[in-house]
Amino acid sequence: MTHIFLYGPPGTGKSTIGKLLAQNLRLPFIDLDRVIETNAGMSISQIMEGQSESAFREMETSALKSLTPSPLPEGEGQGVRDSVIALGGGALLRDENRAFAESNGSVLLLMAELPTLLERMKKESGKRPLLAGDLRTKLTVLLEKRSEHYNSFPLKHHVDGKPAEQNAYLAQVALGRHHLSAMGEYDVIVGQVSNVPTLPNPIIVTDENVAKFHLEKIQTLFNAKSVIVPAGEKHKRLETVSHLWKTFLENGLDRKSTVIALGGGVIGDMAGFAASTYMRGVDWIGIPTTLLSMVDASLGGKTGFDLPEGKNLIGSFYPPKLVLADPQFLETLPEREMRSGMAEVVKHGIISDPDLFAMCQRGMDWVKANLEEVIKRAMAVKIQVIEEDPYEKGIRAKLNLGHTVGHAVELVSKYKLRHGEAISIGMAAEARYSARVGLAAAGLVEAIEATLSALGLPIQIPEGMPREEIIRAMRVDKKKNAKSIRFALSIEIGKAELMDVDNLESVLE
Repeated sequence: MTHIFLYGPPGTGKSTIGKLLAQNLRLPFIDLDRVIETNAGMSISQIMEGQSESAFREMETSALKSLTPSPLPEGEGQGVRDSVIALGGGALLRDENRAFAESNGSVLLLMAELPTLLERMKKESGKRPLLAGDLRTKLTVLLEKRSEHYNSFPLKHHVDGKPAEQNAYLAQVALGRHHLSAMGEYDVIVGQVSNVPTLPNPIIVTDENVAKFHLEKIQTLFNAKSVIVPAGEKHKRLETVSHLWKTFLENGLDRKSTVIALGGGVIGDMAGFAASTYMRGVDWIGIPTTLLSMVDASLGGKTGFDLPEGKNLIGSFYPPKLVLADPQFLETLPEREMRSGMAEVVKHGIISDPDLFAMCQRGMDWVKANLEEVIKRAMAVKIQVIEEDPYEKGIRAKLNLGHTVGHAVELVSKYKLRHGEAISIGMAAEARYSARVGLAAAGLVEAIEATLSALGLPIQIPEGMPREEIIRAMRVDKKKNAKSIRFALSIEIGKAELMDVDNLESVLE
C-alpha cells in the first residue's frame, strides 16, 4: 500500500513505537536518522559539529527521497513494499520533504506534553545537538517555534501516560491499519482503493445497486471481469452462489485467480463463500461499500448464505487476503443505509469502547463530519475481538449483541427492515431484558435507546409483527445450543456478558 511515517517532537518515542508498529503490521522498520548516519559514516552529532545543520538537512532530504516505494521481491506479486519510517523531529520542515512524505504514505504526528518529553530525554540530551545545554529551555523554545508546523498535521496521537505497546496499538487505530493472523494472515486497511496492488486474473462480484456507481471505476483499476447479482438479503441464497460458481468457471478462473467482493455484507458473505468452495478455495479480497460492511460484516472471515428458516445457516470461516475500506464509497450511500450501518457502530461501543459510544451519542451530523475516525474505531473493536476468538468459541459471541432478536425480526419482516434497523431493535429489546433480570446498570437502557433514536434508528418491534413468529425464528438462530439460546447482554457501556436464556417469551416482554 503506502509508507507510514511517524513524526513529531524529539522524545515522543517515534523509534520505539515505530518498531512495535512495524512488528504488529508485519512491515519493515526504518529509522531515517540511522539511514543518514550510515550514509555519512558518522553520527548526527558529528555531522552537526563538523559541518552544519544545513548540511544535515540536505542529507535528510536525500535519505528521505531514497525511500521511494520499490517493487516487491520476485514471487510476491506486483505493487510496492511499504514500511514504517521514524522521522527526525524536524524532517518535514522543508516543504519538499513534507510533500514527498504525504504523497508516498500517511504521516502520523506523535505528540506529548513538555513534562513527558523532559522525563524521556533527560538522559540523552547530549545525543541531540539542537537541545544541548539547558534542556527545558531549549525544548520549550523548539516546541514554540514548531508549534504551528506540528499542529498543521491532521493525523495526531498523544502518547502521554501510556506504555509503548498501547501507543503502537492506538497508532494502528489512528492510521486504520491492522494485520490479522488468528485466522490466516491478511491486512485490514482504511485507505484509497487505488492503492491496491495488481491482482492475478481478478473477477469482481457486486450487486446491481453498487454497479451503477462504482463498477466501471473498479473494473478499470483492476482490469477485471465482473458478475452482477440482484441486490438485497432475499437474494443471499444458494441459487445466487451457484450462479457465481458457474460464472467463475465460464470466465476461466483457476486456483491462482482472485475474487473481489465489491459491496455490502450480502456481497461479502456470498462472494467469500463462493471463493471458499470454488476449486476448493481461491483468494478473495473485500472492498466494502457500506458503513455496516466496513465496520462489521467484512471483518472476521465469516462467509455464507441464508436458508428460508434463518440467516447465515450455511457458511464457512474463510478470511480474505485483504480488506480495504475506502470511506469515499459512502458518498453515494443512501441515508437509510448510513443509519443502518450505525447500529453496528453503536454495538461496538456498547461491548467495548465507551468513547466510540459517546461519539454516537452526538448524532448523525457529527458522525458524518468525523466519519473516517468513527470507521477506524469501530473496526478496531471487532478486530480485537476476532483476533482473540476467531472461531467464536468464547468472547466473539459478544459481537452478537442485539443479533438474536435482530436476526429474527429481520427475517419475520421479510427483509423489509434493513439489517441495522433490525439489530437496533434487537439491541434495545435485549437491553430491556438485561435490565429486567438485574444485569444492566442504572440508566443503561435509556442511554442505548436515546442514542439509537438520535441516529434515526428504530427501538421497538413493529406493531403487528407476530411475537410467536419472532420466537420461532430465534429458536433456529445459529447461536442456539441444545437447551437454550445464548444472548450477549449489555451490562454497562463498554461491557457485555454472555447468558443462556431458556424462556424466549420473557425477552420480548
